[in-house]
Amino acid sequence: MRIIVIGAGHLGYIIAELLSNEGYDVVVVDSDGDKLEAVRNDLDVLTVLADGTSPSFMRSQARGSDLLVAVTAIDEVNIIACILAKKNGIPHTIARIRDPKFLAEPVDYIKENFDIDLVLSPELITAREISRLVMTPSAINVEDFAGGRVRLLESKISPRSPYAHRELKDIKLPPSVLIALILRDHHMIIPHGNDRLLPLDNVYFLGNPESLEKLSLHSSAKYQRRTKKALIIGAGRTGQALAPMLERQGISVKVIDNNEDHCQQMAGKLKKGMVLCGDGTDMDLLTHEGVSEADTVICTTKDERLNLMMALLAKHLGAGQTMVRVTRTEYISLMQQVGIDIVLSTRLLAAGEVLGFVRSGSVVSVSLLEGARVQAIEIVLTEGSKAVGVPLMKADIPRSCLVGAYVRNGHVYIPDGHSVLSAGDSVILIVEADHAQSVISYFKGRD
Repeated sequence: MRIIVIGAGHLGYIIAELLSNEGYDVVVVDSDGDKLEAVRNDLDVLTVLADGTSPSFMRSQARGSDLLVAVTAIDEVNIIACILAKKNGIPHTIARIRDPKFLAEPVDYIKENFDIDLVLSPELITAREISRLVMTPSAINVEDFAGGRVRLLESKISPRSPYAHRELKDIKLPPSVLIALILRDHHMIIPHGNDRLLPLDNVYFLGNPESLEKLSLHSSAKYQRRTKKALIIGAGRTGQALAPMLERQGISVKVIDNNEDHCQQMAGKLKKGMVLCGDGTDMDLLTHEGVSEADTVICTTKDERLNLMMALLAKHLGAGQTMVRVTRTEYISLMQQVGIDIVLSTRLLAAGEVLGFVRSGSVVSVSLLEGARVQAIEIVLTEGSKAVGVPLMKADIPRSCLVGAYVRNGHVYIPDGHSVLSAGDSVILIVEADHAQSVISYFKGRD
């Protein structure tokens, strides 16, 4: 498959890197030579110095491609690129769209009038992810599969947890829950029966949401009570999408931003929430506005270093849980080490959407975990799959892959070695990214 990526910024870079690592033929296009130079030096992709909306480029170098992904910083450029791509025979298009005037339109309208198959709004995707995490106490990360029937929940093991220092084979979990992945000192462990859980391990539990809700009380390093009060610092696109979501969930929302226009826009979106125009690094302001009473403080400005500073200040002043939005994935590990509870990469979340679209067909969704080193994949089995009709203990599944759960006729099952998968099952796989393509080929069969 040949994929054109227009825009060599941070998002374009991450998308190109992921797709290239999957073995796709990737071409990155930009009119900025310096951005292309960084891509050319680091990635095994073809780079083209050109205007991605140029008709001559579309007729010559883009023609014959299978997919165009337009992720420049300008919505109108991305829209024009997609329209031209379809006119020149490129069958599938993805566009980064951030302006609310476009996002407010129905998806069908966007597809029909702008020739866009997938609208990519990193800020909206991030807001939805934060909203889910806020509504799931004690979770560091939450991913839902099979229409919400299966949940993957990341939590940190407390030294006082009944699971600490025990081998997995000796831990009694509900029938509908499985330990799917362990992260220890930045090393990933696909778990087996003899592995132990240690204090401060980050553990991914997989199962139905009801059972996981009971588990989190015992596994987390500190119990995060349900959020009733949230403080959002940053009233940009992410903040403006997030605040109304939290308010609809019954959460008391307070927003701080130093941009008057942003504050006025935010005030028009909230019914009960309070919007303050001020500096999120002002300790007196934070103290006066009761940051110590906030169950969750969420920093969503475009400046990730500023977000880090504000989150640490909030922690110092007694806030509960802290969440930080970043663009650069390399900051995730650092922020977690200095005490930020949850770090979300806007670009990585968006890139996961693209990867899921590219793998479409029997692959329903793809979630990128631990800086894209691990993937959680939902796939629907077909008759051509090698996994159908074979007990899992006899299936030739790589050790780097875990079959976490499967859904059959609306019921969730946690498999063991004797389980036999059938065509039509929705299967959730936990896979090391380097082996994702070979694992998908094994399970996918013929679409």
